Amino acid sequence: MRRARPAEPSAATRASGSAGAQAPSDACGRLFIVATPIGNLGDVTFRAIEVLKSVPLVAAEDTRLTRRLFARYEIATHLVSYHAQSGPVREVELLEHLRSGRDLALVTDAGTPMVSDPGGQLAGAWASEGGTVVPIPGASAVLASLVASGLAAPRWTFEGFLPRSGKERRDRLARIAADERACVVYEAPSRVPATLSDLAGACGDDRRAAVCRELTKLHEEVVRGSLGELSSGAAAGELLLRGEFAIVVEGRAAGSSGSAAAPGVTAPTMAEGRAEVARLIAAGAKRSDAVRQVAASSGLDRRELYRPA
Repeated sequence: MRRARPAEPSAATRASGSAGAQAPSDACGRLFIVATPIGNLGDVTFRAIEVLKSVPLVAAEDTRLTRRLFARYEIATHLVSYHAQSGPVREVELLEHLRSGRDLALVTDAGTPMVSDPGGQLAGAWASEGGTVVPIPGASAVLASLVASGLAAPRWTFEGFLPRSGKERRDRLARIAADERACVVYEAPSRVPATLSDLAGACGDDRRAAVCRELTKLHEEVVRGSLGELSSGAAAGELLLRGEFAIVVEGRAAGSSGSAAAPGVTAPTMAEGRAEVARLIAAGAKRSDAVRQVAASSGLDRRELYRPA
């Protein structure tokens, strides 16, 4: 197992107890993954400012947005763009920069790089060479939405943006419905009504949830209720569909099923559920995925579905 060397702080940094930015000249540089505010520029950390001021280069998803942060805190470090469409040439340039012994900070428009944002490929490539990757934590839309939701969520998952349609979307929704952990989903404003409707269909109208909009910003808003209520409200135009959205869905209660059968619809028998599991497996699904999907859609006990007929 390859181990990256630990970060080597400067004398000033050792005195202050925070990460410095310039590696020794005979060593490879360090890649700092720097979290930036998700809205309110006051949420940046002292350590993030220190690193952004002291590294020789910052790679930013959108240099125009990052310059606003730089102007607020009088940061004069040179900026280059690095985003999902940058192509391999820019990544090679940044890796050569690190190989030469110079440090590099990576930022995105908001939040932490690699969390539904670019940066994973660069960090992975540098880590695979044994390079040092240093996290500089900060504001997080995932954590902010969880605590603002009002839902008890000691255990939770993060789905990011769901697939837009098709089997992959249905499977992801089924997994959310069957999971006892709370789940955080990001969504574009125009797709919030459809996603709330699909979540209600998969998890049941009574499952509690929260729609978080523009967290930490001037027009921050959190709307709480059941998925049925939130879906109906979105369809009726009661939600302002503008800004950045995170949807938090309560986990399935232990021992309960996923979604309930609709009124007037007879719940499937265990034999029918097992037959559906067999059909999904024959169509190429993994057994665990097939069982999870059938349990979520039918309300049948997942452990019983695993047992042979």
